[in-house]
Amino acid sequence: MKSHRKELWFQIPNRRGFVNITPEVQQAIDESGVHEGLVLVNAMHITASVFINDDEHGLHHDYEKWLETLAPHAPIEQYRHNDTGEDNADAHMKRQLMGREVVCAITEGQLDFGPWEQIFYGEFDGRRRKRVLVKIIGE
Repeated sequence: MKSHRKELWFQIPNRRGFVNITPEVQQAIDESGVHEGLVLVNAMHITASVFINDDEHGLHHDYEKWLETLAPHAPIEQYRHNDTGEDNADAHMKRQLMGREVVCAITEGQLDFGPWEQIFYGEFDGRRRKRVLVKIIGE
């Protein structure tokens, strides 16, 4: 069995944003030489997410509104976590909603997706470097 590990680094200039990382994940699969197996993709920071969905601008806008409704950033005083001097309690909650990781099948050296599926990095407390782990196992 082969194993391959790669880190992807991001620095989103705004507090929040979504980045389609499907090409970078596929590139890691190509580098691994794995033709049949699994790929784990996970955010290595507790205020960021990795998830699968459609790459459609309107949907990303809807996610932004939905997440802000469920865990609004302001007023920051509403969160006990922010008593520590931070202002990112909402980002922790948004990450919990969107998820930490995805696991995808690799078939014939390609991500084995359904129609429209893509892998995204979701940032909820940006403006600093963060990483995503890509771990591939298989034959």
